[in-house]
Amino acid sequence: MDDLDAKLRRIGQQPFRAKFRLYGRDRAIVDLRGIVTVRKHAEELIGTRLAPAEPRNDGKQTPYRGHPVFVAQHATATCCRTCLSKWHDIPAGHALTDPERTYVIDVITRWITLQYAPGAPPT
Repeated sequence: MDDLDAKLRRIGQQPFRAKFRLYGRDRAIVDLRGIVTVRKHAEELIGTRLAPAEPRNDGKQTPYRGHPVFVAQHATATCCRTCLSKWHDIPAGHALTDPERTYVIDVITRWITLQYAPGAPPT
């Protein structure tokens, strides 16, 4: 297990974060589009909703459902700049750097992949 898996495990032990799973439509999006396309969606969503120094409606900008990336953001504490600071040591108040954006997208993609893997909770 690498550091990212260990971090996801720790975050997933928090009661609020532990509630999130890929079900129904969100799981179907991964099935139909594939993880490569979902990762591209994550890049776009993070770029517009999380990457700016002061995201619009920070703390309220991430819906709880409607796309697997949104579910993953809540499950991985990458939903707002406060959670990024608390759980991932990425301070608020500056635009995300390219390595920070890549890290956030990697976290989201890893969680989705783990949820979608064989043996993951069924829909």
